[in-house]
Amino acid sequence: MVRNLVLTFFFVLSFNTYSSEKFPAGAGTTLDLSVNAFSHPMAGTRGMLRRYFQTGNSFFKGAWVTAPSSTPLRDGLGPVFNATSCTACHFLDGRGRGLPDTDGPTDISLLFRLRQIKENGEVIEHEKYGGQFQPHSIEGVKGEGEVFVKFETIIGSFADGETYELKKPNYIFRKLSQGKLGDTTIISPRVGPQMIGLGLLENIKEEDILEKADPEDRDGDGISGRVNRVFSVVEQREVLGRFGWKAGKPSLLEQNAAAFVGDIGITSYLFPKEECTYVQLDCEEKKTKSDISKHLLNRVTEYTQLLSVPVRRNFDDPRVKSGQKVFNQISCQACHTPSYTTGNQSKFKVLNNQKIYPYTDMLLHDMGDALADDIREYKNEAQATTREWRTPPLWGLGLIKKINGHTRFLHDGRARNLKEAILWHGGEAKEAKENFLKLKKSDREDLIKFLRSL
Repeated sequence: MVRNLVLTFFFVLSFNTYSSEKFPAGAGTTLDLSVNAFSHPMAGTRGMLRRYFQTGNSFFKGAWVTAPSSTPLRDGLGPVFNATSCTACHFLDGRGRGLPDTDGPTDISLLFRLRQIKENGEVIEHEKYGGQFQPHSIEGVKGEGEVFVKFETIIGSFADGETYELKKPNYIFRKLSQGKLGDTTIISPRVGPQMIGLGLLENIKEEDILEKADPEDRDGDGISGRVNRVFSVVEQREVLGRFGWKAGKPSLLEQNAAAFVGDIGITSYLFPKEECTYVQLDCEEKKTKSDISKHLLNRVTEYTQLLSVPVRRNFDDPRVKSGQKVFNQISCQACHTPSYTTGNQSKFKVLNNQKIYPYTDMLLHDMGDALADDIREYKNEAQATTREWRTPPLWGLGLIKKINGHTRFLHDGRARNLKEAILWHGGEAKEAKENFLKLKKSDREDLIKFLRSL
């Protein structure tokens, strides 16, 4: 009797403790705040599960090589590719830089999705370059070219007179191996995001995501978030999209398999075809099949599902608390939904029934002209248009500088800091940005302190 009461008290104490916003991943939150803060498994990951995590970690971080090789488990690179490993774009499981400080070549962590508009208005993958621009290649195959960026300065000011500068990136494709991209090409830049908490996001109940959707803006708040419906190669039907900058993939398994083939040229049972177009004959001659086994793809997926989220910093700082109030006052929470309780459908108990604080609604939002892929509005990833982006989770923002050595944000890294990230917002987020512009300086600073605590 006494023992049962003690266990019940301990359970209630633990639940109340880990449901606090200080622990964004619930009971699985990591307390490490070093440069390795993004690379820990959810607390409670033990035994065989931890060994699976370590195996997946090895194949996530290790470099792939050209086949055939003396290391057959790690060969199959290319024929064309963006990087030789996952970690090249997600260093220490963190965020890619995307763009340089001055005009010049783009960072390896920034990739470009390509779509082409046909005469009848249909949008397809680029006929000569495929769905993704791949600058690198194995021996005997031509890479697709280079991408440079040239910045344009945009000057603005806050209501109190303080000025700011934004740097708009303009992308230049050079040394193209298959000829010009053409005027009907839609170019969509994407930087590698931080990897933390993905298994928890995968376990958010679908009904909780759908509850936030308001595609017709029936409540009249100017925000019309909607889901992206995507085709699942696993389920062979249309399902809710969750992952990628436009929620273009339904699960981490499919997201990882697509990244392997698109970014590294590593085929799998889900995506067995290399990204060689009809004009890339040298690529076609060097292609391989099923470079990563189903077993190892599962290990990598389990690794990405189990990565934890670091504990909040300066959680009780009065200015952080003030910044959180400002966050709500200017309506940032309208898209960056603070919390959820995960479902119980994961095979990993550490991901089930956790109160989490990711600050995302997992929905697509029109972010305005400045952040649009193209001035033409077409669907360029399942149901997502050129103007729409999935609300990114905010957890981990404050540790990007320590872990990755930079403070670049947004889908292509154009924002050099969190203040600029807010100032680039438009479309459905225009009102929140305008509210930010009207804040007094101390409130702006408090808001940034709050975001850095996440």
